[in-house]
Amino acid sequence: MVLSGMTSRIGFRVPALLVAAMFSTTCFAAEIQHQTDYSIALAGLPLARASFHTEVDQNRYTISGTLNSAGLVNIISPTSGQTRVSGLIGRDRLRATQYSMSYRSGKKARAISVSFRNGNVVRASMVPKRTPLPKNWVPVTSRDMRNVLDPLSGLIIPAKTRVCPNTLPIFDGESRLDIKLSAKGTRNFKTRGFDGEVIVCGVRFVPKAGYKKGREDVEYLRRLETMEMWFAKSDSVDVYAPVYVRIPTKIGPVTVSATRFGG
Repeated sequence: MVLSGMTSRIGFRVPALLVAAMFSTTCFAAEIQHQTDYSIALAGLPLARASFHTEVDQNRYTISGTLNSAGLVNIISPTSGQTRVSGLIGRDRLRATQYSMSYRSGKKARAISVSFRNGNVVRASMVPKRTPLPKNWVPVTSRDMRNVLDPLSGLIIPAKTRVCPNTLPIFDGESRLDIKLSAKGTRNFKTRGFDGEVIVCGVRFVPKAGYKKGREDVEYLRRLETMEMWFAKSDSVDVYAPVYVRIPTKIGPVTVSATRFGG
């Protein structure tokens, strides 16, 4: 059951904020429909597959996707998830107006919905609610929900904005964190629809609110200094989007890799 537990924590909580953004690669032109696929593995063993569909009409975008467990995880604890975000394409950011995510892993299930206005959270709900809250819970305040990005489209970065170093303020409906990117050079990456140079960023996870202080998996990620995220530039427009993430864990690295990028 260790693998099942890792899937629940690694696949759907904190690292999901990094992973989810990878599912939103798109081309920002009128009336575009775009499909992207990803594979998720733990120490080389398949954990899950994801498919995401994007529609763009002028300055509005909608991204919807599904994730399903694979391999041994699907036998031990079947997992599935759905997500959707819609919003406006700005000059320097994708600004969500509505974000939602729901998932089921074994007998556990959760649904999250967040409404944004001008980068600020105006409404957030989670079903079922986390009750009662533990004494060491760090609460989210109204200040924590100002000038934030959703976790699905928050890592799409316009080419005119530096990819790394950069700090991305993320709110996923329950937790508020910063994703800090630092420059680590370039690499070559090849997949269906892309073959070229990518920007490599180091990733630091900084929890701010909406988590249990002292929780082992959160503290592990907070201390981790070897996470990486690779960004590829879209051929159609001047934006960068992640094509690869590597998150070391105690039982092997979790990797998320694009099997299709714009192809």
